[in-house]
Amino acid sequence: MRQRRVALTEGSILQGLVRMALPIVGTSFIQMTYSLTDMFWIGRVGDKALSAVAIGGFFMWMANAFIVMAKTGTEVRVAQRNGAKREKDAEGYARSGLQLVILLAVVYSATLLILRRPLIGFFNIESAEVHTMAYRYLTIIASGMIFPFAAQVFTGIYNGHGDSRTPFVINVIGLSLNMVLDPLFIFGLGWGAAGAAAATVTAQFVAFAIFFYKIKIQHSLFANFTFFTKFDLPTMRDIGGLGFYPGLQSGFFTSVSMIIARLVSSFGDTPLGIQKVGSQIEALTWMTAVGISVALSAFVGQNYGAQQWNRVIAGYRTGFGLALGLGTFTTALFFFGAEPIFAIFVQEPESLAMGVQYLRILAASQLFMCVEITISGVFNGMGQTKIPSVIGVVGNGLRIPIALFLSQYTFLGLNGIWWSISISSILKGTVAWLWIEHTLRAERATTTMEGDLQAQSIK
Repeated sequence: MRQRRVALTEGSILQGLVRMALPIVGTSFIQMTYSLTDMFWIGRVGDKALSAVAIGGFFMWMANAFIVMAKTGTEVRVAQRNGAKREKDAEGYARSGLQLVILLAVVYSATLLILRRPLIGFFNIESAEVHTMAYRYLTIIASGMIFPFAAQVFTGIYNGHGDSRTPFVINVIGLSLNMVLDPLFIFGLGWGAAGAAAATVTAQFVAFAIFFYKIKIQHSLFANFTFFTKFDLPTMRDIGGLGFYPGLQSGFFTSVSMIIARLVSSFGDTPLGIQKVGSQIEALTWMTAVGISVALSAFVGQNYGAQQWNRVIAGYRTGFGLALGLGTFTTALFFFGAEPIFAIFVQEPESLAMGVQYLRILAASQLFMCVEITISGVFNGMGQTKIPSVIGVVGNGLRIPIALFLSQYTFLGLNGIWWSISISSILKGTVAWLWIEHTLRAERATTTMEGDLQAQSIK
């Protein structure tokens, strides 16, 4: 039975945003928990296995550049077309988005499989054991890359329709399976790091299959959705154009993170694993903020398409308030609860001490990170995807010189690298807030002027 389009162009703004955001936040946590589950079990194998998964994980992270490229454009256009009640166009964008992401997945997966040895060698790991485990982990992950690629765009299509609950339920099923398979594959079969990769790929395949069934067989969004039709190149170009800058930002962010990881590895193998675990814990903040951001993108997209400018402004103000509350909470949590939180994943005293320092330094930037991520959803919903990407690329690029200076020319050492991440996040959040305020004032002035001119012409 076909599902009704969920309209965000009417009713309570706060209720609409919260109702939309909660399942998205839940879905984000589920995606984060895939990695946390791996970290929980791999941490019990040892530091070498943890470092191997950290290395392989960077290439999963890099995949987000291509996923974001297809997902952002698809999600924004589906939301805008639904806001304008042009559902046939929304279906066309959904189809083209899926075709685009599958092409990107095939190319990226093939590249990883062909170049996996030199890619792992980039990190200059001294341990042959870590290198071998990372190679096996990456081989398995790359072989199943098409499943998370497509599942993310499926999620974007549902979000654009205002239905964030369905992706949440499907991802819960995938996570539950991953949690069962992780200890079975890692310890039961004795596969170690490779077992974590196999469990993740299996769970992602199941989630992909359920999405496919619901949209193709059950017709949950469209009356008769078809995947394999002639490519609509203009639509694919439009999706790619909208998603290009967010994808570029994501890829650049991962590239910077890999360079930062290489700097971290100069302090030994253990800090690399600490960074991996710490970044997954920090995802408590940014995954929640991404949930708010995606909800805002769908909300703003539908209201922007419906030309309801006052609701766009009010939606931004409401989302901004949610971001402030989230940032304040996680700042306190990471600073005061650093030790018990990190102890869940790491047992060695030296590693635990490093982890506590990491979380307390990153606590300083949580509020600003929430602001930056949330505001990007407003820009994306308006179709102005370039602006948050510019902020992200410039801000992330600053991490490298700051990290080099603080870690090599001050007493901070390894902690100087963590401070480079925190400082850049503070800068990005500040600039994003100033830019959105300027943009909204300019848009409101333009809209008011157009309304006055239209009224005068009627008279």
